[in-house]
Amino acid sequence: MTPFTLIFTPTAADIDELGHVNNAVWVRWIQDMATAHWNAVAVSEHIAAYVWMVTRHEIDYRGNITLGESVTGRTWISDPPRGAQFDRNVEFVNEEGKVIVRAKTRWAMLDKRTGRLLRVPAGVAAPFFTG
Repeated sequence: MTPFTLIFTPTAADIDELGHVNNAVWVRWIQDMATAHWNAVAVSEHIAAYVWMVTRHEIDYRGNITLGESVTGRTWISDPPRGAQFDRNVEFVNEEGKVIVRAKTRWAMLDKRTGRLLRVPAGVAAPFFTG
């Protein structure tokens, strides 16, 4: 599976008192990547019918970036869904090619109309395993 990628460059508001990207920003970027991946891969009927809610983040911070630096975020789904949930892999790679943040996040699918959890249909999951 080819990972979905986005480039992130922090703004001054993303930088904490230590001079690098705040941990909360990394979490926001994880969510931004997941949303962009969903919108890029899912069919419009699924985007209209379903929404995803994060249920778990497990993040390893191995480095950081400062103002003026960029990272490439990449995300992919490696395993089929389990009921209403599946795990998403995320890595942020600095300009030297080193993985500086790695995460495994769990997402649950909800019906947009009712807000109820739904088992992920095979047709919803399939586009994440092609390519």
